[in-house]
Amino acid sequence: MPVVYLNGQFLPSHEARVPVDDRGFLFGDGVYEVTRALGGRLFAEEAHWRRLETGLAQLRIQPPPDFTRERMRAISERLLAENALTGGEATVYLQVTRGAAPRTHAFPPEGTPATVYLSASPFQIPWEVRQRGVSAITQPDLRWARCDIKTVNLLPNILAKQQAKEAGAWEAVLVREGVVTEGASTSVMVVMEDTLFTHPKGQQILPSVTRDIVLELARDLQLHVVERPVRLDERPRWEELLLLGTTTDVQPVVSLDGQPVGEGRRGPMARQLQKALYQHMGVSWPEAHAPLRGEP
Repeated sequence: MPVVYLNGQFLPSHEARVPVDDRGFLFGDGVYEVTRALGGRLFAEEAHWRRLETGLAQLRIQPPPDFTRERMRAISERLLAENALTGGEATVYLQVTRGAAPRTHAFPPEGTPATVYLSASPFQIPWEVRQRGVSAITQPDLRWARCDIKTVNLLPNILAKQQAKEAGAWEAVLVREGVVTEGASTSVMVVMEDTLFTHPKGQQILPSVTRDIVLELARDLQLHVVERPVRLDERPRWEELLLLGTTTDVQPVVSLDGQPVGEGRRGPMARQLQKALYQHMGVSWPEAHAPLRGEP
């Protein structure tokens, strides 16, 4: 039975209890992070922690006094150990809500304890999916105006993801007023004329940790990078479409709305960035990642 952490206690997941008047349950009033773990250690921990702190500050959620980076790291590593996840890859989920209080839209009384929850889960990279690419569909971006905060209120993302599932696609690429913002659970990059384009940071997209790492790696590789909005009507110029995320890494999209992207297969920039990211993470790049037949 998985072991989780809830408000100061490590306990089996089936014994964990959150009050029904917790504001995360009633309002989606909270933030969360998902961090990759490699060999029992958190990857890009500092960047994830900074984003979590920013979200807490933006929502004015006051965590407990012992809510420190060092304490959360120790809890995460203990969860990885107790769930036998130190030998390979895993993810750690951390969620903080404004706590439990009588239901009213305004904040509860000062001093109401926040709810802190962590869990750890196994993770396996689907190499075959990374190699061959996936399909995606476009969907209207119906989310609120502060997509830069990683809130637990994800209903528009859920609806878009369900549309993708029902269409037999892997992801939904969100479009707002003709501009590609990001995916339902991923960041988006587009290759046009051998240049890597991605939406600039701002309130329209989540400041993705993986996006930042990949952009830095791309610049190290001396690839041409441009941070500017990409319009859907530029689609005929798209050579590659990439999705990125903590559990997505660099994922090529070979079909969008039933039509091929570029040549309809993983492109050279996707392959180059995949290799660079896995090397940066210390994840092996096996011989299975040799170019597929027909790849340049």
